[in-house]
Amino acid sequence: MSNYEVVVPKLGESIIEATITKWLKNEGDMIHEDDSIVEIATDKVDSEIPSLVSGKLVKKLFKEGDLVPVGAVFAIIDTAGEKAVLPESKVSVEEKQADSCQAEPTIAALSANPVVIGETEDKSHPETGSFSGTRFYSPLVRSIAIQENISFTELDGISGTGKDDRLTKQDLLNYLKDRQQGIKPVENQAQTLAASAPVVAPQAIQQIIPGEDRMVEMDRIRQLIASHMVKSVQTSAHVTSFQEVDMTRVVQWRDKNKEAFLKRENEKLTFTPVFIEAIAKAVRDFPLVNVSVDGTKVIIHKSVNIGMAVSLPNFNLIVPVIRNAHEKSLLGIVKTVNDLAQRARISKLVPDEISGGTISLTNLGSFGTLMGTPIINQPQTAIVAVGAIKKRAVVIETPDGDTIAIRPIMMMSVTYDHRVIDGALGGQFLNSLVHHLETFDNNQTI
Repeated sequence: MSNYEVVVPKLGESIIEATITKWLKNEGDMIHEDDSIVEIATDKVDSEIPSLVSGKLVKKLFKEGDLVPVGAVFAIIDTAGEKAVLPESKVSVEEKQADSCQAEPTIAALSANPVVIGETEDKSHPETGSFSGTRFYSPLVRSIAIQENISFTELDGISGTGKDDRLTKQDLLNYLKDRQQGIKPVENQAQTLAASAPVVAPQAIQQIIPGEDRMVEMDRIRQLIASHMVKSVQTSAHVTSFQEVDMTRVVQWRDKNKEAFLKRENEKLTFTPVFIEAIAKAVRDFPLVNVSVDGTKVIIHKSVNIGMAVSLPNFNLIVPVIRNAHEKSLLGIVKTVNDLAQRARISKLVPDEISGGTISLTNLGSFGTLMGTPIINQPQTAIVAVGAIKKRAVVIETPDGDTIAIRPIMMMSVTYDHRVIDGALGGQFLNSLVHHLETFDNNQTI
């Protein structure tokens, strides 16, 4: 008999947990290598977890709807095909919940069934470690706490010097040294404020619901989108700049090529790849737009990874990423855009395809909207919005004088984080976008 523990794999940048939405196998089922065991969902994408071994599924450690940390064991497979006996350290979810109601969990107790095992403090991967419910603790800090018999309550009260008040190894060692010398430590400011703040019960907004109306619960994705949008507004100082774009050359090029491209590639030729290419070129001109913020530091990204907002059939939204767009040809961008958009609408994206974006695009014109002020997709600092292309009478300047002509005009906006991008840089970046679209080579082939 040989037990194999199936864990939730790393699912992408910044993802620390996933929800089990559906078990695809039952206890007692025989499983072949690469068979999908369970469907999971995160705040970024839905996915399936395959088995890396063959055998019998002898134990499911979580139920549908449970939230499971990345790295946690969620199933046991007997690779010999026999009934497995679970280790004593494997406690059912119900027993863990009952125990947590009776006594405070200690670091040692949680470490008997660790999420991730590590020997050193890994600051580059915040998902490696554990949470007390209020703070993150690395494996190294947790190991020291176990040796010194420090509870989570005591640990939560220690002031940290790391990012977001994170407790570092040195913070903990300094605390232990002061404790031995009888020096009262400086309490964690966030904990102190939380303890002294009055507890106010949330007040529900009373609404009268007529008989014809109905109330429905937001689905999981909509709840996550709502939380993400509110957090972005609270994080960034949003500013939006607008310009009109004469899309004559782009429209002419698409009209000349769309039918032949559809016949040859069996794919539609849309305006979106042209916008993606223009953003990549404009970022090359003004790289300080392609940044993110880490505290008081600005991270300037070398790669131009452009997130593309895709509307789903259920009216939710997902943002797959065109990686290294600055290195792709226009044909390469077209193929990537079409592939990602198609798979996004049928929930076939993998986590890596919806993470790592450095700047985003949203095409409001797809639904007839003329202009908009989108919310920045954190931790990015800029998002480009394009509106519907409409024919308008405009003034055309020529060497022989001004004239009025009918042109396909589009409103374009850039919403940027004023913490790091001022109006001058935002305006120049927008000018560059307009320039690349208005001087588009309408004679190029694809």
